[in-house]
Amino acid sequence: MIKTLSRWLLLAGALLLVASLYPGVQVKSFGAALIAALVLGLLNTLLRPILVLLTLPVTVLSLGLFLFVINALMFWAAASVLDGLAVTSFGAALIGSLIYSLCGMGIDVIIERLFPEVD
Repeated sequence: MIKTLSRWLLLAGALLLVASLYPGVQVKSFGAALIAALVLGLLNTLLRPILVLLTLPVTVLSLGLFLFVINALMFWAAASVLDGLAVTSFGAALIGSLIYSLCGMGIDVIIERLFPEVD
């Protein structure tokens, strides 16, 4: 439970970092970032696998690069649903999702080191 809450808080902070690093993404507040991180997590859990499966031929032909487009679509979809997260264009969603994904990978490494699974 603490592991999940910590990851959620850090991902909300990562959204604020994305907004400060790239002007194409705006986040109104930390509360909006918390909600946006939750919505992004839900979209990535529920909708992303379906999109990956449906676009598998394109993904294979593009050698996996189409997955970046799917990530950007998830980021853009979250911004279109939420008032506290704004993305100016699809290109901004692409760059924002790349930065957010890199932050997410770093957060996952940190969380696994802080909270190792005990066998």
